Amino acid sequence: MSTVSDEALASEFFSHRAHLIGVAYRLTSMLSDAEDAVQEAWLRLSGLDEAKRAEIVDLRGWLTTVVGRICLDRLRSAATRRERYVGPWLPEPIVTPFGTPTSDDPLETVVRDEQVRLAALVVLDKLTPEQRVAFVLHDAFSVPFGEIAAVLGVSEATARQHGSRGRRAVADAELPDLADLTEQRAVLEQLLTAISKGDLTGVVAALHPNAVLVGDSDGKLRTARREMVGADKVSRFMLALVDMYGQDRLSRGELVLVNGQLGLTFPDLPAEDGFRAVDRRVITFEVRDGQVWRIYDIVNPDKLAHLPGLP
Repeated sequence: MSTVSDEALASEFFSHRAHLIGVAYRLTSMLSDAEDAVQEAWLRLSGLDEAKRAEIVDLRGWLTTVVGRICLDRLRSAATRRERYVGPWLPEPIVTPFGTPTSDDPLETVVRDEQVRLAALVVLDKLTPEQRVAFVLHDAFSVPFGEIAAVLGVSEATARQHGSRGRRAVADAELPDLADLTEQRAVLEQLLTAISKGDLTGVVAALHPNAVLVGDSDGKLRTARREMVGADKVSRFMLALVDMYGQDRLSRGELVLVNGQLGLTFPDLPAEDGFRAVDRRVITFEVRDGQVWRIYDIVNPDKLAHLPGLP
């Protein structure tokens, strides 16, 4: 990399920012951690002297491995924090507008990759930090295993082994093909219509037999306390929510894209007319075989803090 001015270096770095956010988010499932990792990568780059900068042959590749190393450290420390987490843990959602033209916003760029949908990230979250870094950097971003070995501090053979185990775990998860937004909307409307009518049979029919509802609150607000499995159990839980919170108030959700898939956002609503207060939340859905297969309800305020525009 030839000697460049600080302004030119900053401009070139910015041109890679969306890519780096995508790398870091795939590695950590946390947008806040991803942005911090990218900022730290910039500080490391800008702190190099001219001789060190001149040694960089491929800036994008160099930054990708630096971000990978930073995220590895974050993943290892996150493992300890997760042990204290109350209830299920879900990724930090990326919420973008529904029904508007796509833009060059870095977050919209990130969520165009279907592998950042929540169901895919949930699978990645079950890997060890080393497996995740090796798999994501190699399979998603074509980083050579020799460089990944340096990031992990292991031999190339061991890095390949970590990548292979990560790849096998992802394959074993058998995620469904991504349904297009037209199908997602039709399936979601079928489910919401049945819920609004209090139609238990209709709700069960809209749900995949192996439907799962996962709530993430860290014990701070109300959601399902543990994973709920099976169409019958999930449907009864959802109809109970209507009785608890009120159909009119539950219909105030706004249609959005959550990690590129259809979802709903809800504002805080106070308790009224005998109904409980509704907590600010993001809900998204995964479709399989024309039915709702996964429902992710994210209510932990720490994971919604980066969404100031949430209604």
